[in-house]
Amino acid sequence: MFGASGATGKAAVRQARARGHRVRAVDHSLPAYPTDDPQVTRIAADVLTDDLRVHVRGADAVLSCLGVGRDAKTLLSPPPLYTQGTRAICAAMEAEGVARLVVISASFVATANRGPLWFKLPAMAGLARVFDQMAEMEAELHDHPAILWTAVRPGWLMEGVETGDYVVQPDVIPSDMIRTRHADLAHFMVRLAETQDWLRQTPAIARLEAPSASSPAAVASELFGI
Repeated sequence: MFGASGATGKAAVRQARARGHRVRAVDHSLPAYPTDDPQVTRIAADVLTDDLRVHVRGADAVLSCLGVGRDAKTLLSPPPLYTQGTRAICAAMEAEGVARLVVISASFVATANRGPLWFKLPAMAGLARVFDQMAEMEAELHDHPAILWTAVRPGWLMEGVETGDYVVQPDVIPSDMIRTRHADLAHFMVRLAETQDWLRQTPAIARLEAPSASSPAAVASELFGI
């Protein structure tokens, strides 16, 4: 699992362990407080520069929970994690004969027409370069016929406990939903890794949350840190 120390990655590690899976948790650097679970192997690796073959060797499936920070400097010029990073993961998988890959994209790659106008304008402007990268990543996945990929398209991600009552449908989230919990996204991704559901497709996942979770104040706080 790549990006294992992010919000979705941490939840995915928990989900995978709860279902009895051994996990290789790969991050740019080792966490300050690693788990003492012997079935979780913590690995430091840079997906942009390192040879990733040893980290996927023998795996049943690979989850990419890679993500970028939301500070203004990063959003203006995000590192190519979704493009170059996913390309490197695919190359390593192909070299090692590992087929199943589940990655995170975004529903907003397919359409910006989700949520109220006051949400769409700042979100689409602030995250445009990230969404462009995700779109390029999705296009490139089609160039890897040996990879059984699924690119999951959540809405605007948020904290919260796993619910399991989220909605999944092809390509875009429902028009009356804009939010997806990290924990629900992780729940769905782990189950995809166990199956061949949604192969070479882009399922969208979201959940109807309380209005306060989608308020202008929440947007300002979470998207811009104010």
